[in-house]
Amino acid sequence: MKINTILFDLDGTLINTNELIIASFLHTLNKYYPEQYKREHVIPFMGPTLTESFSTVDEERVDEFISEYRRFNMEMHDEFVEEYETVYETIETLHKLGYKIGIVTTKARNVVEMGLSFSRLKQFFDTVITIDDVQNAKPHPEPIQLALKKLNSIPEESIMVGDNYHDIEGGKNAGTKTAGVAWSLKGKEFLATFKPDFMLEKMSDILPILGIDEN
Repeated sequence: MKINTILFDLDGTLINTNELIIASFLHTLNKYYPEQYKREHVIPFMGPTLTESFSTVDEERVDEFISEYRRFNMEMHDEFVEEYETVYETIETLHKLGYKIGIVTTKARNVVEMGLSFSRLKQFFDTVITIDDVQNAKPHPEPIQLALKKLNSIPEESIMVGDNYHDIEGGKNAGTKTAGVAWSLKGKEFLATFKPDFMLEKMSDILPILGIDEN
């Protein structure tokens, strides 16, 4: 079947929020546990929900941790966030050609809106599914299934694109094709172990996969 729908993760896929996320985790954890956490300790927290990540630290204070994380994250957002090569042009092309495109993220909607406004991408997306819209986060299929429902799409005609194993496994669980991004902070080799159907070295690599001439 011909692909007509592309779903994207946001952080680490469309926009480079890696340093913002790392800084937010380090700020929060070092506020409560001074000098105990370093960069390498928080990288595994990237991908799961904040609730999942902070539950491994202290189940009794998860809400407190999340509140502090989000305060810092929103305050420092525009200082840390950067755009990835070819993302804007690729999303603009997909939009112009009539592809149905959406975002499926584990982030809260208010932070997602900030990222989309910063990157100028909001205008192109037909639907945005956040953690606020579902009961279960990726890799559970629910958020991807909801996006497909809103787009009136079917899994067999869709690709889920992301930088983490939650995106790849979520897409597989929902029955879509999957694409990993080689710029994943956890590494291309790590992502490849989850066997995505495609691996993108830059975002525009998705165009020939769809049969679109980049020129």
